[in-house]
Amino acid sequence: MRDFLLAFLPLFVAIDVVGVLPVFLALTERLTPAARRRLAGEATATAFAISVVFLLAGDFVFAFLGITASDFRVGGGILLLVFAVRDLLAESRAPADVDESLGVVPLGTPLVMGPAALTTIVILVDSVGYGWTLVSLCTNLVLAWTVLARADAITRVIGRAGARAVARLISVFLAGIAVMMIRSGVIAMLRSGPPAG
Repeated sequence: MRDFLLAFLPLFVAIDVVGVLPVFLALTERLTPAARRRLAGEATATAFAISVVFLLAGDFVFAFLGITASDFRVGGGILLLVFAVRDLLAESRAPADVDESLGVVPLGTPLVMGPAALTTIVILVDSVGYGWTLVSLCTNLVLAWTVLARADAITRVIGRAGARAVARLISVFLAGIAVMMIRSGVIAMLRSGPPAG
């Protein structure tokens, strides 16, 4: 259970489905509830496909580029920190153009499964292994689908302003996770010594 939580919580923060909710509503405001549910399914299926490819190919990419998990942890932490700060300062994350073919882009990627979540997946594989990472990924994507498919009901309860406030809070947690990743990567680099030349 501890490993599951160690994998689930960073992915939950990185995927930030509550932060995606206002964008989803803005993009689909002219669609019927059935069309919204269809787009929610397309978005989560796209996110799952991209994340599984990234999960399985992560080690190959590391070996091909000649980088270590510590290198990626520091680089990914910096990237996550940039995304967190951007989300905290941004007024709106919604694109201007709307149509019914949004399930893959931008909903599936980069909104549900963006660089922050992909970076987190690769780091979690190194930390807790493939099994717990895959279980936490599936759990988070089921949760994401549930939130998006029931967007109308959730928004009636917390309101759009409430959803934006929760999204900002999640961005603060994402910044904290980013700093933790940078710190642990630097410590691992110092312990392992300089790379062999």
